[in-house]
Amino acid sequence: MTHSEQTLRTAAIMAVLSLLDESTSLDDIGRNAGTAWAQDHRLLASGQSSLLRRRSARSPWK
Repeated sequence: MTHSEQTLRTAAIMAVLSLLDESTSLDDIGRNAGTAWAQDHRLLASGQSSLLRRRSARSPWK
C-alpha cells in the first residue's frame, strides 16, 4: 500500500467515525428545543402563552 492510499484510507475511516460521533454527541443536548409538550410546558410555567396559541397567531409581517 502506497503512502497516498494509506492517507486516503485513513481519511475515509476518520470521516465515518466523525459521522458516527456526531449522531451520538451529547454536547448540544441543552440547545435542543425538545418536544412540543416540553416547549409548551416551559412557556406555561413561565407565564407566557401556549405554543398552540403562538403558532396560530398571525405574523406582524403579513
